Amino acid sequence: MNDKKNLIASFLFLMLITCQAIGADSYDIVVALDGSGDYTSIQAAIDACKSFPDHRISIFIKNGVYHEKVRVPAWNTKLSLIGESMEHTVISWHDHFNSINRGRNSTFFTYTLLVEGHDFYAENLTIENTAGPVGQAVALHVDGDRCTFRNCRLLGHQDTLYAAGQNSRQYYDSCYIEGTTDFIFGAATAVFHQCTIHSKSNSYITAASTPEGKPFGYVFLDCRLTAKPDVDKVYLGRPWRDFARVAFLYCDMGSHIFPRGWNNWSIPSREKTSYYAEYGNTGPGSDTSGRVPWCHLLSESEAGQFTIQQIFRYIDPVGPSVEEWTGRR
Repeated sequence: MNDKKNLIASFLFLMLITCQAIGADSYDIVVALDGSGDYTSIQAAIDACKSFPDHRISIFIKNGVYHEKVRVPAWNTKLSLIGESMEHTVISWHDHFNSINRGRNSTFFTYTLLVEGHDFYAENLTIENTAGPVGQAVALHVDGDRCTFRNCRLLGHQDTLYAAGQNSRQYYDSCYIEGTTDFIFGAATAVFHQCTIHSKSNSYITAASTPEGKPFGYVFLDCRLTAKPDVDKVYLGRPWRDFARVAFLYCDMGSHIFPRGWNNWSIPSREKTSYYAEYGNTGPGSDTSGRVPWCHLLSESEAGQFTIQQIFRYIDPVGPSVEEWTGRR
């Protein structure tokens, strides 16, 4: 019996090694810190990619902590970064507002990973800014259009995710995003699907700056809102600019969500121009009886407009369909 178990175990081990080898061979470029790939640096691998390629270029990144500041330029379109595992494939850097020291706009130089190229795809990665609670310190900054992040962790404190770009569409699927103040901010149209949104202090989750006239900003679908044990007063959002739009639908909200839900950033006029909406949420933080009077409690028919296809189709419909660019790459 033991011989049979040993035989089965050996077979499964060989199958695992074979699958890993096949998986690595299926990528265009392999990055590994130990030198077993084509490059030891993620940035070096990106720099080696063809500009504006006709077909997608995929980079496989083996487990390891890659201490580097990474940029995907606008000419590196159709690029995929695929980690070996979400927990152990880590891109890490530590810039923050004061360390950059470039004046009032220093925040925008603090990223760990900057994505400017369209049709970007990431999977199984941790992207972190390790500066700590020292002010603005971006982990991920996305400007490109049709960018998808699947099964990724975004770790930081203030301003963890800068979902930017006035005409940028971004899709976050099954991701974990944590932070303190305004840790999801910017002008993009972004869908967060089945993500965990974790608050590390009493503050604000979103600070959208949706451009005037855009029908959607940040939309959270089927997400979980969690917090550290000592956190008990978190707002769903506040408007960074006048026409901020944020909606939470079918989300599980923990007790840390403050009953009023939303904040006007001490600018009362934004209560008339911003659009904050909720529908079908559950959990102790979903009680809307104490919400600010200027938030929108959607009807069933209004909530029906918040589908991934509807949210993304209104910008530049020519090109890949929503189903194509939000799919696996």
